[in-house]
Amino acid sequence: MEEKTQGQLLKEQLCWNIPNIAKDNKDEVAKAQEFCEGYKDFLNKGKTERECVEYSVDLLVKAGYKPFDRNKKYKAGDKVYFINREKAVIATTFGQRPLTEGSRLNFAHIDAPRLDLKPNPLYEKSDISYLKTHYYGGIRKYQWTCIPLAIHGVVCKADGTKVKVCIGEEPGDPVFVITDLLPHLAAEQGKRTLNDGIKGEELNIITGCLPFDEKDIKEPVKLMTLKLLNEKYGIVEKDFVRAEIEIVPATKATDVGLDRGFVGAAGQDDRVCGYTALMAEIDTKTPVYTTITALVDKEEIGSVGNTGLNSDFILHYIEFLAQNAGVDYKDVCANALCMSSDVNAAFDPTFPSVHEPMNASYAGKGCVITKYTGSRGKSGSNDASAEVMQKVIAMMDEEKVYWQIGELGAIDVGGGGTVAAYVAHMNIDVVDVGVPILSMHSPFELAAKVDVYNAYRAYLAFFKH
Repeated sequence: MEEKTQGQLLKEQLCWNIPNIAKDNKDEVAKAQEFCEGYKDFLNKGKTERECVEYSVDLLVKAGYKPFDRNKKYKAGDKVYFINREKAVIATTFGQRPLTEGSRLNFAHIDAPRLDLKPNPLYEKSDISYLKTHYYGGIRKYQWTCIPLAIHGVVCKADGTKVKVCIGEEPGDPVFVITDLLPHLAAEQGKRTLNDGIKGEELNIITGCLPFDEKDIKEPVKLMTLKLLNEKYGIVEKDFVRAEIEIVPATKATDVGLDRGFVGAAGQDDRVCGYTALMAEIDTKTPVYTTITALVDKEEIGSVGNTGLNSDFILHYIEFLAQNAGVDYKDVCANALCMSSDVNAAFDPTFPSVHEPMNASYAGKGCVITKYTGSRGKSGSNDASAEVMQKVIAMMDEEKVYWQIGELGAIDVGGGGTVAAYVAHMNIDVVDVGVPILSMHSPFELAAKVDVYNAYRAYLAFFKH
């Protein structure tokens, strides 16, 4: 064997190369394939934040978690959960060391870009019934036409009873669609910019074309739609005002590519981190430090509302834990370490100019540590400190987790934010760790399975140390 030159040895010692997992570790690929079967089930059964909470609580209860009781004393290894208004959930495994010596927090969001029904959505035009929508989060509106859509949500009726609505998911269910123009008639539409190719008020969903069979009835197709909804769910038109109805892609999570290396599905931003964080929480048995895993709502519209992280519900939960342990919550926050578990934009070779290749994240190279997000001059970012980066990277390296670094696009091209800024507001050290995603915010996002699996491994390592 030829001896290495001084330059070769020096390069090995000083330079850093991010490995391609599939080339480096075949066993990891097989483990990722197996892990993502559960992940796909989570995506299929959790297409809204309420459904994600319901699915998560089922898993937590099966794993031995009990509802959190602020007046009960807990010991190391005890597992509890707390539900906030059916749209956010927190899980905790109590650690061996006091809360004031540290805790491990992992926060992901389970809302996703979608279409919501307007409060008064149903109308008839030219003998077709429609539902009017208002898009939620950052979507590219043209991507939502001509694809099968499903209706999910809840309706609170006048008497206070709550009805779950789900149409378009079961075999034999009808689906729904937003139409677009055929190329032959789209000359004027084609002059619009891409962002305005479809306008917000054009995102109207077809719900029917058959009329109620009685003469002299005004808007008979609308009436037929209401009749069918009433027969199935017992609701009337006024109930739409008391409802939360979401329109989501009717497609199922599925393998992508001949090698099945990707998962394709809607809502992977950020349910990919929600699922991996949840599984890491469940698989953590007797941690050194108490864990707090939270799956939260409203991140895509600024973490607003009382189920988003810009509210105080997480802080109040930490206060309850502190009171339970007889310590000051301010000390708990000051000594906590948090992963804001959110995705990053994977480098897309078809559109390379929007990335800076040396600092982009890549599909197939592991979970991504994002030191800062924001836009332009890091506006709106948390920007994790050197000390936090050292702690988190040391955990990854010790457990041989595959990780990489990433920025959210090239400078001045765009940007974005995560919940990290709201965590930092509580005087908690925090850094973003998640999964690189292709076609983010589209109705069919892609995540490499090895990256999903290594996000889980990263969170498990974080809870272990």
